[in-house]
Amino acid sequence: MGNGALNGAVIAVAGAGGPAGRAVLLRLAEAGATVVGADAHPERLAEAVDAARYAHGGATVVGDTVDLLDPQATRDWAAHIEKDFGRVDGLVHLVGGWRGSASFTDTDLADWDLLEKLLIRTVQHTSLAFYDGLERSDRGRYLLISAAGASKPTAGNAAYSASKAAAEAWTLAMADGYRKAGGEDGPTSAAAVMVVKALVHDAMRAERPNAKFAGFTDVKDLAEAIAGVWDKPATEVNGNRLWLTEKP
Repeated sequence: MGNGALNGAVIAVAGAGGPAGRAVLLRLAEAGATVVGADAHPERLAEAVDAARYAHGGATVVGDTVDLLDPQATRDWAAHIEKDFGRVDGLVHLVGGWRGSASFTDTDLADWDLLEKLLIRTVQHTSLAFYDGLERSDRGRYLLISAAGASKPTAGNAAYSASKAAAEAWTLAMADGYRKAGGEDGPTSAAAVMVVKALVHDAMRAERPNAKFAGFTDVKDLAEAIAGVWDKPATEVNGNRLWLTEKP
């Protein structure tokens, strides 16, 4: 099945029902991984899981409807993955959301309330739930998909950029935990941030055929980069921002 580079690996994907999630499920299944997707929208998740199974006959791709805003439900999800499959080697965090405004003073703090849940709380819950399981793996990886705006916020994206920056800081703190646990030999598991300007997929191009989407990362390219992280030693990945677009 594919190049089989991830044969035997068990990788969870949070936010698996969207276009990026669908691409990641497909790519990880192609690489031979057992893939466990989660999303709050069961119909969208089922479509993504079915597409990955159909594209790669014989691949183990399953979907769980999980409320990642519920810390206990998230811990239960992590625990049952290890129980059912014997290990967990990755968590790819794709949960997204965006709110913006015309100017800084037009910012609606209700946007912050929403984005704090979607972009920070879900990262806190998944990282805490999967930390120990990923540390038990010989190739554990926690990957947060973030945005360049976290490093160079714009006036109309205050809530979004601040939320992304907080999620990045939380993930890098997780990485420091793996660094300390690894001691002199270095970490065997890693937490890292993958940075894009924004994502684009085929449906977006079809809707806006004249748009250039300059600097955007195609979800297929994102999925390829995610799969490639397991080819690198944990010491090269842990605690780093992996840029898929130009640094601002």
